[in-house]
Amino acid sequence: MRTQVVIIGGGPSGLLLGQLLHKSGIDAVVLERRTREYVLTRIRAGVLERGLVDLLEQAGAADRLHNESYTHDGTVFAVNNEHFGIPFSKYIDKPVTVYGQTELTRDLYDKRESVNAQTLFNVEDVVLNNVKSNAPSVECRVAEKTIRIDCDFIAGCDGSYGVSRHNIPAEVRNEFEKIYPFGWLGVLAETKPVHEELVYANSDRGFALCSMRNQNLSRYYVQCDANDNIDNWTDTQFWDELKRRIPDQFADTLDTGPSIEKSIAKLRSFVCEPMQWGRLFLCGDAAHIVPPTGAKGLNTAASDVHYLYNALHQWYSENDHTALDKYSETALKRVWKVQRFSWWMTSTLHRFPQYSEFDLRVQRAELEFLQQSEAAQASLALNYVGLPY
Repeated sequence: MRTQVVIIGGGPSGLLLGQLLHKSGIDAVVLERRTREYVLTRIRAGVLERGLVDLLEQAGAADRLHNESYTHDGTVFAVNNEHFGIPFSKYIDKPVTVYGQTELTRDLYDKRESVNAQTLFNVEDVVLNNVKSNAPSVECRVAEKTIRIDCDFIAGCDGSYGVSRHNIPAEVRNEFEKIYPFGWLGVLAETKPVHEELVYANSDRGFALCSMRNQNLSRYYVQCDANDNIDNWTDTQFWDELKRRIPDQFADTLDTGPSIEKSIAKLRSFVCEPMQWGRLFLCGDAAHIVPPTGAKGLNTAASDVHYLYNALHQWYSENDHTALDKYSETALKRVWKVQRFSWWMTSTLHRFPQYSEFDLRVQRAELEFLQQSEAAQASLALNYVGLPY
């Protein structure tokens, strides 16, 4: 088989890249190790930066998003029983969009199928060959048959545990990691959201987040021990704990009900440098991870897709390799800024086991400064809505 770009990974970043390339007349094959149905069971964040929405529009995959998503012009921060709002529209003319990642992925799959673009599922034993040459290839097994795909470039969009990153030699690869000593217990419920905006809560009992997918579907999180187990939490225990961590005004009106999904996510920060090696280019979780505070994981993958798509378009349309040569350098500048913001949000809102009384007082002062300072709010708004590409 021959194609121009092999995309390893059929999640949202791989699908988005594939659709953008298709719209530009660049042929790409997407390889996914799971089934489409399995990919669409993954519950992930649903806060989209304007840049990602623009890319979905460019890819022709934003129609349902525009019909069913929610625009948010601000967010709420709570400290124990007090809260304050930060209106993004006061500082920046772009909102964020709330639309579930599962639905976004479904839209991209539907769009890819509608144009008969090739996606291979249940792909096993993926091997990358000759990535430092001008003629790379990928070998894999599909339906118990070994196939080889010759290509010009390989995009590694296969997540943190995929094969792509490890094709950058260990002596070349620099990996930076921070493990946080807690996780997020998340519950999805068919209930009315407690507030029209997202609520980020810092309490004496730990962090909580009130989010939503639509008017009848809510997503809530509470900070928990990194080694906790969902079997330790009944729905009643979860709702009781959430109420203890948010202001009474919200707790008194919280709509509760049976959970339809419950999971625990461990938090870490991770960056791999470089993000390219020869004709291999990493995108999204294959190159970097952020804690979910601030909802930057999918959005940072989108900025990678933006840089890589435009670099490939420049290569094929103008025979210009300048942007491809600088892909890693360009992407990493934004990646590290997003890492800083995600670290700041996490450090400011969570209770760390090792925090002393001094640390807690500084944390409280940080939140008071955010409440009182328009400059601090403007900085948060810019980062939350999304840094420019």
